[in-house]
Amino acid sequence: MNISVMTLFPHMIESYMSESIMKRAIEKDIISVKIYNIRDFSENKHKKVDDYPFGGGAGMVMTPQPIYSTFDKVIEDMGLDMSTKPKLIYLSPKGRTFDQEYAKELSKEENLVFLCGHYEGIDQRIIDSIVSDEFSIGDYVLTGGELPAMVMIDSISRLIPGVLGTNESFEDESFENDLLEYPHYTRPRTFNGMDVPDVIISGNHKKIDEWRLNESKKITQERRPDLWKKYKNREK
Repeated sequence: MNISVMTLFPHMIESYMSESIMKRAIEKDIISVKIYNIRDFSENKHKKVDDYPFGGGAGMVMTPQPIYSTFDKVIEDMGLDMSTKPKLIYLSPKGRTFDQEYAKELSKEENLVFLCGHYEGIDQRIIDSIVSDEFSIGDYVLTGGELPAMVMIDSISRLIPGVLGTNESFEDESFENDLLEYPHYTRPRTFNGMDVPDVIISGNHKKIDEWRLNESKKITQERRPDLWKKYKNREK
């Protein structure tokens, strides 16, 4: 997968992509990540990328020209054009809430572009003309789109074959089959007077699987009644 990020703060993205699983996936050429500084594409002599909103109001709005020019360069580098442009995802509190199902859907794309907004947002004409999807990672407001972009890239990338060591690394995780994940234990068997459940060290894999499923059900029912309802409806 080819991932491009349009941002005013490229070092934030670069730092994250140079660590851990993301770094290894890039080194193995499973994914590529290119970062574009929107300010570099401003035609303003001072490289200005924001201006006051028409109609008044607090804050500033990102102007359309630098964003459009950045995206034009992104698709040129991909060997595409505006008629064959890839998905451009704008990170916004007004967007659809990102979840595991969207991560699965987007992990099948060959090219993805992420647009990180700042200030009060971006000029609506950019959204109307080149943005494919608007996504939010939750019902709260952040100072910019870099953190949500990294969250989405991480979540999407780990579903691509080869990024994790084995598909089992994500197939039993939370939100698969509308259940939250069961508890995990490792050595030592006793810690601060607390023991690992006997069933986990029994060697009986059938009983271990049953215990894990029951724990997943219990945790989901207690913490996420919305997911529990989906799971029960699916069982019918």
